[in-house]
Amino acid sequence: MKVYLSGEIHTDWRDQITQGAQHLAVEFSVPVTDHGASDDCGVAILGAEPDKFWHDHKGAKLNAIRTRTAIEAADVVVVRFGDKYKQWNAAFDAGYAAALGKSLIVMHGADHQHALKEVDAAALAVCETPQQVVDMLNYVLTGALPK
Repeated sequence: MKVYLSGEIHTDWRDQITQGAQHLAVEFSVPVTDHGASDDCGVAILGAEPDKFWHDHKGAKLNAIRTRTAIEAADVVVVRFGDKYKQWNAAFDAGYAAALGKSLIVMHGADHQHALKEVDAAALAVCETPQQVVDMLNYVLTGALPK
């Protein structure tokens, strides 16, 4: 099974899932989580831009190639919304995955429940913790419930 782990980059939630699912036949892919590399990839590859808009535009387009390719290749897409920062890219990833008919798992705290109600409605599962994602993947692949 191929799983794409999208969203918030400021905590270790991806590590918790990949470590917890080591026993499963799962191949994980992730976005570039180095903020500087993600922001500057376009100008590093395509050349400098004096205007910040075009600097960001180049990076966003290049990152979109990576993200769309990973989501399209995934069987399951997990999108995490963290407690801090406005995560518009995570909302896009969730919508894109849902539009493609991908199995979507959304993860966020209870305090985001109202704000993300439309995103949650597109998901097949909504949870709060990385362990719940591991337990879902385990169940989907083996039929086993958590111990």
